[in-house]
Amino acid sequence: MRILFYAPFKPLGHPNPSGDLVIGTGLFEYLQRRGHVLAVPSTLRSRWIYWKPVRWPQVIRDRRRSARLSGRFAADLWLSYHPFYKAPDVLGPAVCRKTRLPYVIFQGAYATKRRRDVRTVAGFHLNRRSLLAADHVFSNRRVDFENLARIIPSARLTYVAPGIVCREFTFDARAREELRSQWAVGSDPVVLSAAMFRPGVKTRGLSWVIRACGRLLRRGRRLLLVIAGEGRQREYLERLARQHLGRRVRFVGKVPRARMRRFYSAGDLFAFPGFRESLGMVFLEAQACGLPVAAFAGGGIPEVVDAGNTGILTPPGDFEAFTAAVDTLVTDREMRRTLGRAAAAGVRRRHDLARNYAIVEQRLAQVVQQAPRTGGRKTVDS
Repeated sequence: MRILFYAPFKPLGHPNPSGDLVIGTGLFEYLQRRGHVLAVPSTLRSRWIYWKPVRWPQVIRDRRRSARLSGRFAADLWLSYHPFYKAPDVLGPAVCRKTRLPYVIFQGAYATKRRRDVRTVAGFHLNRRSLLAADHVFSNRRVDFENLARIIPSARLTYVAPGIVCREFTFDARAREELRSQWAVGSDPVVLSAAMFRPGVKTRGLSWVIRACGRLLRRGRRLLLVIAGEGRQREYLERLARQHLGRRVRFVGKVPRARMRRFYSAGDLFAFPGFRESLGMVFLEAQACGLPVAAFAGGGIPEVVDAGNTGILTPPGDFEAFTAAVDTLVTDREMRRTLGRAAAAGVRRRHDLARNYAIVEQRLAQVVQQAPRTGGRKTVDS
């Protein structure tokens, strides 16, 4: 298949890492590995674009360019990744109407509460229009799937569990020995956490981890907290960590994703509460390397962490419960090992990207096969 791939929220290759970017890149690269030819018709970010009229002429220009590209590229379909109320797809539906290309959405989302807010009502309607225009919609969150089912017929809606390339996240014994030596930790449990140091829920989550570990140290627990990440809030987080943890913390900076398995391999548990976490790909990566997880039972986290079997999930917003979960994993070595083994096996059983995305590939082929023969092969001059 020849696929036009558009990501309105965050274009592929964006410098700021995130779970959304990981998922989009994983889908793009999977389809390429399978022999399909992909092209990016536009890098237009549509975040809050309905409140930015100065950018509307760019939308018109990119629609025309994308329509012309669809003919030159001989596209079979248009695939939009993660449009939603905040970043609606303002290109795909218009281009596909003009070129008669099949139109598909991956990671669709729908929430009627957005139409009751003056700040998001325009985004709600633009996103809803895209969803209704789609030949097929994929969802990788159960709650989104249930909401989408209210307006999308079952024949045009598919749930796909989130996945990672499991071979990229395996335990590395040599890295564990090397990093623990650098950190001078000895045999004490190492609590790992990772997030971008940006204002909002990421910094709040890391602050909770720091405060929880600080409380455990004051209770006499032996541990070292190691945090991976970078961003504007680093100075604040380092100051907070010195206050609560003294020398029992390490900031290792931004770790390239290709080397994250080394980071995970050096730890004993992964802790991050996950305020308003959509999915939390970092939880899948950590578990794949054999780490049990302490996090909230909220958002998309329960879809990637099996509570009681691969980690401990606590009520969202309950600091005492979250601290107790970290404490349990710090003090109970046998539980850590049991949950960690189950975590690595569970990711490979339920969240193998190649196995899960084979469903996507099959559905895309069906959409193309059912499309009119004159669809994306039509040359467009304007």
